[in-house]
Amino acid sequence: MCLINFQYKDHPKYKLVIAANRDEFYQRPTAPAQFWEDEPGILAGRDLMQMGTWLGVAKNGRIAALTNFRDPSLPEANKISRGAIVRDFLSTGVEAQQFLESLSPEDYTGFNIIAGDADHLYYYNNIENRLAEVEPGLHGLSNHLLDTPWPKVIKGKNYLERYLSEQERVDPEDLFRFLADSEQAPDSTLPQTGVGLEFERMLSSMFIKTPEYGTRSATIVLIDQDDHVTFAERIYEKGEFKEQNVFEFDIE
Repeated sequence: MCLINFQYKDHPKYKLVIAANRDEFYQRPTAPAQFWEDEPGILAGRDLMQMGTWLGVAKNGRIAALTNFRDPSLPEANKISRGAIVRDFLSTGVEAQQFLESLSPEDYTGFNIIAGDADHLYYYNNIENRLAEVEPGLHGLSNHLLDTPWPKVIKGKNYLERYLSEQERVDPEDLFRFLADSEQAPDSTLPQTGVGLEFERMLSSMFIKTPEYGTRSATIVLIDQDDHVTFAERIYEKGEFKEQNVFEFDIE
């Protein structure tokens, strides 16, 4: 993922609301969200190159979402695929805190992960090698640390805060519309992550569309107070809507 907006334990109907975009090169093969044949308890999209995922939920209520930490100076060679972290967490029975503490930060290039369940959620990144329980409230995560005030993070959090304060029931279509915002941020507000001004500009919008890279999917996850899960995924092909799938189930 490259943008995860979420509200945690701060709504009368929902324990957790996630609205997230995954950005990736168009040529990287990807499967749409489904319950996996080799791990029937996992619902997630899948990277068909490394067989991991960026965001998923399990029938037992485990949930995890990951973003890369943008720093082109970080080494990529001889590192484990970061998508394996989400896959492994969703398929194990190890408690979230113990699982995250067991990770070897040097095995991966930079990443952030949110993992746990709708009652106990944790944040970890291997740049600071810091683990913390997520505080109830509104949060945003892009390709820096949790709640770093990048323009797209601020915009996403502000929209989600307004929307959830006004709505008793979330309509995923409303969140998909806001995730499709392609407005770029002013140059004066852009971070400097080492990719150059032109690329920083292109990456500053919530929805990204470039000739080779962009938003491949948007995902809405809702877990209500009765532990009912709604998982909706909208898939894009080179910036154009392709298909949408919705799954619902009660946590086992």
